Amino acid sequence: MHQHRSPLLLAIAAVVMALLLSACSSGIDPAYYANQQPVLDLKQYFNGRLQAHGMFQDRSGKVVKRFDVVIDCQWQGDTGTLDEHFTYADGTTQRRVWTLTRTGPDRYIGRADDVVGDAIGITSGNTLHWNYVLALPVGDKVYNVNFDDLMVLMNDRVMLNRAVMSKFGIHLGDVTLSFYKP
Repeated sequence: MHQHRSPLLLAIAAVVMALLLSACSSGIDPAYYANQQPVLDLKQYFNGRLQAHGMFQDRSGKVVKRFDVVIDCQWQGDTGTLDEHFTYADGTTQRRVWTLTRTGPDRYIGRADDVVGDAIGITSGNTLHWNYVLALPVGDKVYNVNFDDLMVLMNDRVMLNRAVMSKFGIHLGDVTLSFYKP
């Protein structure tokens, strides 16, 4: 018995497969930044006290949250601790402590209590590209959300960060941060 497939059904299946495949890849090739200056040295930049200012925008672009962060950073060998203290515009606070471990010349693993598994980082030129899953509380529930971060060192004092948030390949919003090293 010969089955006929609807062209519409085949088109929908093709679109769904394309979306699923694109969700698995950030599209950012770290090698693209290899010659960009100044070269980012995580141990040098994330050392001492830093300040950051940020915002979360939902997928429509509306700013939903604004926040300030004070980060105390220190390294022992190839392991760094970034102790982040967030203060949101509504007065709420949050703390996240990252442990970064250098695993190769341009490779890092990051861990924090609300990160599911390991954050995987690659440095190249003036950038750090992070991929990780964050357990994000929303109301009474916690959702595991994918973060695709690109951090770009602008000069020895300023770094910009854009994180794209998604779940099942669906864009949820973006976090933008500006780090400042006094």
